Amino acid sequence: MKILGWIALILVIVGALNWGLVGIFEYNIVDEIFGAGSTAARTVYGLVGLSGLFMIGYAIYAAAPTPTFRGGRPHIEQH
Repeated sequence: MKILGWIALILVIVGALNWGLVGIFEYNIVDEIFGAGSTAARTVYGLVGLSGLFMIGYAIYAAAPTPTFRGGRPHIEQH
């Protein structure tokens, strides 16, 4: 996984942990650190959302069959 993938994965994990804290303890750590409704908090939420979209694309790409060549003709292998 390239650096962008790692950054996206970390942001998705941060977002998931934050939502877990909100759901279980009613504690929003992003708002606590950056201030509720601040530009920094909104930026973090935006980056988490974009990272989620990136990870959806990555999951689709990773699940796609890999073309190989057997006997001179393309063959699609299923994972």
